[in-house]
Amino acid sequence: MELYQHIINQAANALDEDVGSGDISAALIDEDTRLETELLVREDAVLCGCQWFDEVFRQCDERISIRWRAGDGEQISEDSIVCEVSGPARGVLTAERSALNFLQTLSGTATVTRSYAERIEHTNCKILDTRKTIPQLRVAQKYAVLCGGGSNHRIGLFDAFLIKENHLAACGGIANAVSSARKMHAQKLLEVEVENLDQLQQAIDAGVDRVLLDNFTLEALKQAVKLNHHQVELEASGNIEQDRILEIAHTGIDHISIGALTKHVHAIDFSLHYC
Repeated sequence: MELYQHIINQAANALDEDVGSGDISAALIDEDTRLETELLVREDAVLCGCQWFDEVFRQCDERISIRWRAGDGEQISEDSIVCEVSGPARGVLTAERSALNFLQTLSGTATVTRSYAERIEHTNCKILDTRKTIPQLRVAQKYAVLCGGGSNHRIGLFDAFLIKENHLAACGGIANAVSSARKMHAQKLLEVEVENLDQLQQAIDAGVDRVLLDNFTLEALKQAVKLNHHQVELEASGNIEQDRILEIAHTGIDHISIGALTKHVHAIDFSLHYC
């Protein structure tokens, strides 16, 4: 499904959840009344979610006009005006909360991603997201990760292999699992999660594309990079905080996956003020 169709669907679902049978508070306002508003951001952030914001207002009333002063991926400053929203008051007020919910969540994801990515931007290591996303917002949050300067891991269970401990046990080990995966979908990315250097060597010998090093110590990561010697891509994962990310990148690892980018979201503080 294309991104724009996701946006249309998500905006419709958000409005269905919020508006239900009708906005009884907005109905108190004369239908000819218009509002002129400004959207303010209360903290420094990376903006993300403009298309979701626009689509919510469009679905409420196509006569609403939005003029952006910044775009997705741009840094915005505390107490700055991000856009102006004007149009029929009923539609503006009905759409406001759902539109802001998308903007605050996606900007939060983009902002934390930028804070991670900037720490290692001078290295060859990339920040990856995970599948630990808010339900029904995976595509949106993964888009936000890109806006923040990160990279996407697999979108779901369908577009790449990530063979973990339980898969390996059920398949009879690394070699068997990798062989079966190659026969099933030869062109898809094939990654195996390992817990020690012996398993890493098995994965390399099996011909995987990438190995996920789960909860390896810093010293173990260095040993893994030396053992691998650029044969396959290496990804570090497992409760990695910002204060450790640079030293991990300096081991020579290719990727660092961070679940916190999408699951520990700090919503950015936006507010719509009436002129």
